[in-house]
Amino acid sequence: MSEGRELLLLRHGIAEERSPDRPDAGRGLTPRGDRRTRAVVECLCALNLGCELWFTSPLLRARQTAAIAADLGLAPLPLEAPELAPEADAAPLLERCLAGDGELPAWSRLGLVGHEPDLSALAARLIGAPLEALELRKAGVILLALPSRGLPWGHSALRLLLSPRSLLAS
Repeated sequence: MSEGRELLLLRHGIAEERSPDRPDAGRGLTPRGDRRTRAVVECLCALNLGCELWFTSPLLRARQTAAIAADLGLAPLPLEAPELAPEADAAPLLERCLAGDGELPAWSRLGLVGHEPDLSALAARLIGAPLEALELRKAGVILLALPSRGLPWGHSALRLLLSPRSLLAS
């Protein structure tokens, strides 16, 4: 596969437990989740995995994760995308970005912050694997090489699949 565009998928960090008195959309990162996410993002910065365009799920824990990445210089301020909410379909967002929507900046690496199992299912679909073939841990990362021409579905290459533990062990 020739050098071209890449897609970085980052799952949100460790979040507050589910509770009947707290809507799911309002669950934020825990202090541990914040620390671990910061450490992961610092490693991604050290690996030169910065993104020129950055989208996040509208849910609080994902927005906080994306904001940490922006604060630490991995990516610009995130744009919220309802396509990255749980159980939504990120395919139209990705296709819009690949088509070069005139409202979006040019990019060589696109970043998406979202949820499971949606992000790993998106990655599996892009590499042509069964939907349950990949699993992304909280604050885990997938890096994909997108094809230089044509649609990416089934024609992308998996470059990295890292859990926070393996990333932080280095």
